[in-house]
Amino acid sequence: MWVPKGLEGVIVASTELTKIDGQAGRLIYRGYDATELAGNVPYEAVAHLLWLGGLPAEAELLQLREKLGRSRALPVVVEDFLHSVAKVAEPLSVLQTSVSILGGLDSTKSASTVNASIALTARMPTIVASFNRFRHNASPLQPRADLSHAANYLYMLTGKEPRPEHVRALDSYFTLLADHGLGASTFVARVAASTLTDVYSAVVAAISALKGPLHGGAPIYVWEMLQSIGRPESAREWLRECLAKGDRIMGFGHRVYRTEDPRSKVLKRLAKELVKPDLFHLASTVESEARELLREDHPNRVIDTNVEFYSSLVLDAVGIPPELFTCTFACARSVGWTAHIVEQRKDNRLFRPESEYKGPADLDLHGLQKTEA
Repeated sequence: MWVPKGLEGVIVASTELTKIDGQAGRLIYRGYDATELAGNVPYEAVAHLLWLGGLPAEAELLQLREKLGRSRALPVVVEDFLHSVAKVAEPLSVLQTSVSILGGLDSTKSASTVNASIALTARMPTIVASFNRFRHNASPLQPRADLSHAANYLYMLTGKEPRPEHVRALDSYFTLLADHGLGASTFVARVAASTLTDVYSAVVAAISALKGPLHGGAPIYVWEMLQSIGRPESAREWLRECLAKGDRIMGFGHRVYRTEDPRSKVLKRLAKELVKPDLFHLASTVESEARELLREDHPNRVIDTNVEFYSSLVLDAVGIPPELFTCTFACARSVGWTAHIVEQRKDNRLFRPESEYKGPADLDLHGLQKTEA
């Protein structure tokens, strides 16, 4: 049986978590439009929705926030590791290894799948923020249980009480990135979970997939592109040269959406509120010029902005350095990864696809000369 390369369009799992309507440009979490959830309900409530099946009542939300707050601190062994590699390792590899260390500790081995998911989601921002402070010769800050998930992350990065508009923007970003169906990293997490490995190991596998520039690394490339273009009047020529060389315009195109990524619309709105007018003008000029040039090159195919384009502006505006963009993506997506792991465990079947062999057959071993040892 012939299967499309990359499994495009092939259904490999049933899910109640997320529906992507690529034609209409909609992202649905358990029946709710993700773009309506963003900014209207907190990320913790979205986590409850994905992990436990519904939006929480007030008491349930308070309970989840308390659990997350109690779980944020890191074991000493992880802090020691972060200090030892802060000057020599890149952030996403450090996050991946730290998650692996956590999964090997006796204190984490006996937790239920949901409790492990909560603890891991709580600790990933602490890992990233602590590593970043070690990297800049500063001591890590203790997490604050009185702050929301997004607010605590910003506090631990900067050491300052975060501005409400920054918290709201990052919380919205976290919601929009919480899940996105069977993207490469989520699929890898489900494959790993199907072996009945632990939550931490499945997330380590997901982070491995996230490292690739075709997946979670794109926002930093968008940021570098904007810095390289520099001025709105340079955009068209720069983009033409990019396309002439056969390079991709970063932040455009998606394997599923055949229209503008719905998450991009929300992030563009947030960027307009937060970033300096000159930078927003540059980004919106690049967006319109790129859309026009791509339409000329691909008249029969819609190539529009994806979530990465305006993510870079929003993340920079709230105080997250570019080298932490992908780690921040991982912190947001941890809820989706773990929700898929929970779902996989409920009706598990080991993934074991077949491959089509195209090599030679029936080679004759007789007549080969024996080589001397």
